[in-house]
Amino acid sequence: MPQHQRWSTDDRRFMRQALALAWQAQGRVAPNPAVGAVIVRDGMVVGAGCTHPPGGPHAEIVALRQAGEQARGATLYVTLEPCAHYGRTPPCTEALLAAGIARVVAALRDPFPAVNGRGLAQLREAGVAVTVGLEKRRAVEVNAGYLKRLQTGMPEVTVKYAITLDGRIATRTGNSRWITSAPARLLAHQLRDQHDAIMVGIGTVLADDPLLTTRIPAEHAGLGGPHHPLRVIVDRLARTPPTAALLAPDLPGRTVIACTDEAPVERRQALAAAGADVVVVPRSDRGVDLRALLCHLGNVGINRVLVEGGGTLIGSLFDDDLVDQVYALIAPLIVGGRTAPGPVGGDGVALLAHAWRLHHVRVRRLGPDIMVHGRIHPLPTV
Repeated sequence: MPQHQRWSTDDRRFMRQALALAWQAQGRVAPNPAVGAVIVRDGMVVGAGCTHPPGGPHAEIVALRQAGEQARGATLYVTLEPCAHYGRTPPCTEALLAAGIARVVAALRDPFPAVNGRGLAQLREAGVAVTVGLEKRRAVEVNAGYLKRLQTGMPEVTVKYAITLDGRIATRTGNSRWITSAPARLLAHQLRDQHDAIMVGIGTVLADDPLLTTRIPAEHAGLGGPHHPLRVIVDRLARTPPTAALLAPDLPGRTVIACTDEAPVERRQALAAAGADVVVVPRSDRGVDLRALLCHLGNVGINRVLVEGGGTLIGSLFDDDLVDQVYALIAPLIVGGRTAPGPVGGDGVALLAHAWRLHHVRVRRLGPDIMVHGRIHPLPTV
């Protein structure tokens, strides 16, 4: 019998609840994957949870604690294979067996070398009924950054920009607040909430003096309230002012200044004294070697990077084929102006046949604005 026929409508419903919980962990758990778990007994949810920040419990443990004795003989729906090794926490498989879980439905096998099928095998060997693959594509979407980092060493790169109907990110005088409406800006901050790092170029810092924090009500945020991603400034010559808003001592989160060895040492030292983590990365023809920078972020455990501008940085990322997905927020405004800037600079393509094309496109209304989301690169394969 094909595996997809083993899953009932209830199976799909409970797995989708687990996937929704996994999204609550996004941005908070790197380098770990974001996982959701639901425990069901006699058709009722008796335990549910998502991964907590590193050192905290995994999703399965949160759900088991909530279920208590009702976990015995129950079914676990989990978005990623339970771990079977000791890391910061003990193996989840041991806790599941001790609790008496009778059936496990997992969306994905975890390709992490210390897991990679061992958790599923351990459960099967102990007599637990195990199936894998329910809602697989959605589970890959949740952990695309984690999976890409395991496969390539680099995090997933999401580009987000807000534009007018004529494709501008600001007027000819540089005025850009606000292009989009409150509902679109809420989505933009929800994206910050779900990413491990937010990246902008030095031009954006000098022009806008942004905070790059997450400013949304707790009810629109994930686990534990608003999350402030690591701020990454691509700044070849270390021109970020030590007095920049994103270096204010009372600002939540951390700031990384990524420069090259061309940056004067005294500027680097001044930024470090202001609280920045100054990282020297290799040069490229365009300035900072963005592939090397992304590899550095992957090495320190960043799964997902949100890029918010400006056009020079976004254009360079496209030119280097480093963009995985795009969120374009389009407002029904027309500003005109030959010199008004657009969202994507760089060299671009010479022929339309070579243009970057979005796949799996989703379109959504956000008040008067429109969101267009799609992928440049396909999802990782597992």
